Amino acid sequence: MPFLPGRRGRTDNRPIPAHAYRDTALVYAGMGVLLVIVATLTGGQTLRAIAAAAIFWALATAWTCWGWSKRIRARDEAEAAEAAEAAKKGLKPGTGKRANGNGRGNGNGQGRPQ
Repeated sequence: MPFLPGRRGRTDNRPIPAHAYRDTALVYAGMGVLLVIVATLTGGQTLRAIAAAAIFWALATAWTCWGWSKRIRARDEAEAAEAAEAAKKGLKPGTGKRANGNGRGNGNGQGRPQ
């Protein structure tokens, strides 16, 4: 098996889901339920499995949501920096076009009145 470096120092370019926190909580709750079902079917103690699943859910959800909050904060800071840089240049953020249209006053960028 080849050496697989850790994630430290790497950027994650995957898009952030619309409901990252909710989805995280639901996925880990499903895993907790699965843990309780497997423990019960294999003859384990149900109450101990429920306690383990609750601890698993709380820790895993907190850890993942902490990661989401870091990524969301970094994205928001990058967008604010981009908007500030665009404003300095007189451009619309994310478009590369002048904020005041084509300079002829109509703002539609085509040089014709609407």
